[in-house]
Amino acid sequence: MKQSKIMYTLEFPIRCSPQILFEFIATPVGLQEWFADEVNQRENQYSFSWNGAVDYAELLEEFENEYVRFRWEYYGPNEFFEFRIEQSPVTNETILKITDFADKNELKDVERLWTQQVGELKHRIGS
Repeated sequence: MKQSKIMYTLEFPIRCSPQILFEFIATPVGLQEWFADEVNQRENQYSFSWNGAVDYAELLEEFENEYVRFRWEYYGPNEFFEFRIEQSPVTNETILKITDFADKNELKDVERLWTQQVGELKHRIGS
């Protein structure tokens, strides 16, 4: 029996406006800056390539300047990955919340990978 994945959420403060951050998480050009080597979109289908390997994801939902939700083609029907933008009510800081699914024994690795990716995002934004 295949082990079901668990949902996890990571939060990263990003020094920029929600509008600018949204461009980086919701457009092929923005995603290509930090998330993948190449990103293409045809309607709700996205292709992401890294070092020549290509993964496909479907855009499930998008709400301007708030969030974008995708499902990898190899994910189960209730699994997704989401980039959500929130503002801290206390500091007014822009927060990028990433929700994804992983096997329990892979959590540390995927957390490290997301932290590395978001580091690249912050570098591109100048945050």
